[in-house]
Amino acid sequence: MKILLTGATGYIAQRLLPVLVQDGHDVVCCVRDKLRFQAPELAFSNVQLVEVDFLKPETLRNIPPDIDAAYYLIHSMASPTGDFAQLEATAAQNFVEALRPTAARQIIYLSGIVNQPQLSKHLRSRQQVEHILTSADIPLTTLRAGIIVGSGSASFEIIRDLVEKLPVMVAPRWLHTRCQPIAIRNVVAFLAGVLLRPETYQVSYDIGGPDVLSYKEMLLQFAQVRGLKRTIVVVPVMTPKLSSYWLYFVTATSYPLACHLVDSMKVEVVGSANELDSLLGIELIPYKEAIYMAFDKIEQNEVISSWKDAMATPVLRKGLAQYIEVPVKGCFKDHRRVKVADGERTLDKIWSIGGQTGWYYGNWLWALRGLMDQMVGGVGLRRGRRSPSRIKAGDALDFWRVLLASRSQKRLLLYAEMKLPGEAWLEFRLHPDNTLEQTATFRPLGIWGRLYWYAVLPFHGYIFEGMIRQLARP
Repeated sequence: MKILLTGATGYIAQRLLPVLVQDGHDVVCCVRDKLRFQAPELAFSNVQLVEVDFLKPETLRNIPPDIDAAYYLIHSMASPTGDFAQLEATAAQNFVEALRPTAARQIIYLSGIVNQPQLSKHLRSRQQVEHILTSADIPLTTLRAGIIVGSGSASFEIIRDLVEKLPVMVAPRWLHTRCQPIAIRNVVAFLAGVLLRPETYQVSYDIGGPDVLSYKEMLLQFAQVRGLKRTIVVVPVMTPKLSSYWLYFVTATSYPLACHLVDSMKVEVVGSANELDSLLGIELIPYKEAIYMAFDKIEQNEVISSWKDAMATPVLRKGLAQYIEVPVKGCFKDHRRVKVADGERTLDKIWSIGGQTGWYYGNWLWALRGLMDQMVGGVGLRRGRRSPSRIKAGDALDFWRVLLASRSQKRLLLYAEMKLPGEAWLEFRLHPDNTLEQTATFRPLGIWGRLYWYAVLPFHGYIFEGMIRQLARP
């Protein structure tokens, strides 16, 4: 069967894609930027890439007409600009128009649990998208999930940040709200299981794990799994705005996303009973077991995808290709070269830079720069990296975005996503003669950009010289 997979570089789709390929399907992956899509473990004879932006109707002609089914896995909640609900509605309507002339027999949509009379803006938007998808005159199967637990998922990483960073938490009252967490493995099994099953057409299913827990219970059980003792004090005086700031400063989430999460966490997300797990032969995974499974993946360096990689940025919206040519004119540069004794070891260091490894020199200054960025609403260093040793185009790396990561070319190119009065690139190249070239490029915006460059110039001399020396050491 030929399956259309939207949001193919996103967290869920990256987990679903290998399953669809292993099941023998031909998969057409919709991506906004082909440079971000890398899946070397897959048989590419079964995977076709098409560049489609569902907010740009002129790109929809790239969708082939002979598809049998389509997964709708698109959301815009992390968008820092515009009304995300309107963006989601527009994308869904364009998707419907694109699918009408195709041979598709089913649409599969992953939504949120919407059983309460008062919904958050996020959940209302999910519900609105479902209504739009029903207008396609193609049978729709909707799977509604709450908190998804798995290595790299937003919920997992936020809970992990809170539990591992805070021995004592003074938390808002929404921690008493109940939810029904579900393991990512179960979500993928449900998504794959309903594919082209006629009995699931025009039906909506709530999917959740076997445990119904409050957010407080989820945090405490996570702490138990990690062998940590944590105290949580719930207070009624934390306003939604204060709660959003609390999440923003403690976890890796952006402030706009923190606001949407707090809004949603005030709504109970417990699923209605159904027999879908029995119909598909799926064994539901308890919450604690899902946490253990997630850490197994982390410890084995097998985190396939991370929600942080999909956080909306100008780089991702415009495409990596728009930034991959480092400008020359009107730029300031810090350029350094040094001979290395062991080229492969140096490449290994470069491929491990950032995250828990750090930046090899002056890490306290990097941490200070990250804190300053976070104080003005930037991403700071909180995102870390998806894997301690693997890296690919499109990955988030602290306050950088990976534009190019090629071991064959021995080149790593990063683009700055911190708040800056201009644009910045950081590039590492290892030449055939074992010369390491390290270049920081800054294109200033106006007089403030130039003043910024001269203000940080003394620190650059200290940090960049020390960093290249450490990278070159055998």
